[in-house]
Amino acid sequence: MLQRVGICPESGLGTRPHPRSTFALKKSAAQPHGLLGDLMGQLPAASTSPAPVRRERSRDTGAALRAAASATTTSDRQAFLDEAVRLNMGVARAVAHRYRNRGVPDDDLEQVAYLALVRAARHFDVDHESDFLSYAVPTIRGEVKKYFRDHAWVVRPPRRIQDLQGRITAARDELVQSLGRSPRPSEIAEHLAEDVHDVVEALATEGCFHPTSLDSPVGTEEGSITSLGDLIGDDDLGHEAAEARAMLSRVIHRLSERDRRIIELRYFEQFTQQEIAHDIGVTQMHVSRLLSKIHGNLRESLTS
Repeated sequence: MLQRVGICPESGLGTRPHPRSTFALKKSAAQPHGLLGDLMGQLPAASTSPAPVRRERSRDTGAALRAAASATTTSDRQAFLDEAVRLNMGVARAVAHRYRNRGVPDDDLEQVAYLALVRAARHFDVDHESDFLSYAVPTIRGEVKKYFRDHAWVVRPPRRIQDLQGRITAARDELVQSLGRSPRPSEIAEHLAEDVHDVVEALATEGCFHPTSLDSPVGTEEGSITSLGDLIGDDDLGHEAAEARAMLSRVIHRLSERDRRIIELRYFEQFTQQEIAHDIGVTQMHVSRLLSKIHGNLRESLTS
């Protein structure tokens, strides 16, 4: 999977901050460890950041990116870009968490979000963009959704249905709160301004995220575990044979008495063609032609 030592092999993150950088993380007297888990523990999630913290982060991010744009050396530029990324890791993590519990490990989604944040910092144009997050969040979300589409679906429906399924999940939570019950597909469709048939199709894809193992337990009784596979019946070959006999019985009764006799001798008594010929008083070659004709009549009757 994605490399978990540092944020990105080419980003420089996880190394010692450049001594000229004036935007080092607060409360971090020691050098960063370079592991994503350590960095994550130092940053609050964006959704819980109070307004003053968000304003301070935005101001410091802008200053770091402007300093990176005007840096005269590669090492200085990388140090300032690293700082911009560190300041916004909580935002990237919050975007990744919107796709939790859908069949992709949380760590993988966060890695994808962090790498997208690194790319956004590199490509941000301070001369034409005023707010970094207005540019970075759609970039991060797009990368996470792309990774999610590529790796989470076991059976992959059309992309429009995949996207709609994600919107349905959020809409259903809202409707449960407002209605006090689970919403009907028609209510979800109205809420999202989507066709109800598309909503029904998207709802049917929910099981495509995590297939249920046939070995998964479904209950216990006196220490004996029953698996899902134990509850699935085998094919009833006897039923299929009975159905075949019923169909054959109808068409065989339409045959002449001689043809029925030939069928009885050949398939029930296991006579050879020579023995059948002796029984009905014809040659073996004639029996062969009669069998071919009978087979054709039976086939035509069964398929008509």
